[in-house]
Amino acid sequence: MTESLAKLTNEDRLRIRQAELSLEREYEGQLNAETVQRFMDESLDMLIPRARTTEWIVLLAERFTRDRLRALIRLDAADRGLNPSVLFLCVHNAGRSQMAAGWMRKLGGDRVDVFSGGSEPAASVNQAAVAAMAEVGVDISAELPQPWSDEIVRAADVIVTMGCGDACPVFPGRRYIDWELEDPAGRSVEDVRPIRDDIERRVRSLLGELSVPVDR
Repeated sequence: MTESLAKLTNEDRLRIRQAELSLEREYEGQLNAETVQRFMDESLDMLIPRARTTEWIVLLAERFTRDRLRALIRLDAADRGLNPSVLFLCVHNAGRSQMAAGWMRKLGGDRVDVFSGGSEPAASVNQAAVAAMAEVGVDISAELPQPWSDEIVRAADVIVTMGCGDACPVFPGRRYIDWELEDPAGRSVEDVRPIRDDIERRVRSLLGELSVPVDR
């Protein structure tokens, strides 16, 4: 048992194993069970020390591991016939990057692979951002802030940074774009709406640059 797993309750360790089995089935034929288990262990090692609460740790570990496995498959495929991929990075992965990822999934559908992360992930997504996005039919209420990992950054064709400064990772050969956006933290829904609309315009423009058809 790893040190990180030892810090969890017996119930959470069982749920982690169930999540591993689910991911093994999901990626059967693409990745072996040992790889899935190793990535889950590594994800827990990254998440547990910085977790502000363990309430969502199992769900977060499963989602973070899935994103890392998606990235690994992209890297192994050497970009052959893949959809373009975009990674949105900010500090807390709770507001701007979550809204941007939500817009890109909504407008780009399954024609673009979307990732997001933060240098200092918050405990939960900004509720004003959730409410503002819900007004335009984009549901980000089930999202959880998470960090990034090297394979996720390396697998992205475009990395959009939003205020993470020197904490944002830099890898040669990646395209970087910096979006200067107001931080929605501590703002009302009314104040977040212009930020939301600004992000939508930028996402639409980026999708156009990537030659990805936009869903209306």
